[in-house]
Amino acid sequence: MPILSGIHPVVEALRAGHPLDRVVVAQGAGGPRLQEVIDLARRAGTPVRFEPRSSLDRLAGTSAHQGVVAMGAARKYADLDSAAAAELVVVLDGVEDPHNLGAIIRTAHAAGAGSLIIPERRAVGLTDVAAKAAAGALEYLPVARVTNINRALEDLKERGFWIYGLDERGAADYDAIEYSSPTAIVLGGEGKGLHDQVRKHCDQLVRIPMAGQISSLNVSVAAGIVLFEWKRRQRQK
Repeated sequence: MPILSGIHPVVEALRAGHPLDRVVVAQGAGGPRLQEVIDLARRAGTPVRFEPRSSLDRLAGTSAHQGVVAMGAARKYADLDSAAAAELVVVLDGVEDPHNLGAIIRTAHAAGAGSLIIPERRAVGLTDVAAKAAAGALEYLPVARVTNINRALEDLKERGFWIYGLDERGAADYDAIEYSSPTAIVLGGEGKGLHDQVRKHCDQLVRIPMAGQISSLNVSVAAGIVLFEWKRRQRQK
């Protein structure tokens, strides 16, 4: 279910519990039926965005969308409680490329992570492209989507997690530290890295030492390096 447009199709999808990545409503549009869409989406925990009508025209490929467009998700999202019931949780701070998201899901599952957490805003969701890039791993790895990554990290800390952020400015190399359990590894978005507030919520910042002139790696490659180091440590234990 990639894209739905029009009030009736979106209402029926929400009532049926189909996984939706987000619902987009035209700015300035109103009326009881449109309000029903908004209420159903919020009850379902589906993000609602208000954007110019021209944005909806582009998403739907037509202007006959009645002021509402829904973006389908490849899978239902897990809740934070179930995502936190793991020895290793991977947290993504704003990954926007669906190919990177899918590759990280696949790598995280292979390395033994129990779940993955992504933010609602300024990040890609579980699109069909991400699902294909995950190559089946999405069937086994729960993905939770949260309103605020910083609050999610605070929640994980309250549950006893140690938070390790991968950052090129980290003081320690990723393979020179002891990973306390349960573990949460935080990865930043493409080109931006970790946001300042997210960085402050990490117990320790670690880096991958680089030999060349490039200061950072693709986020999915970096994820593989650090996650399999964690896996190697678990085997040693």
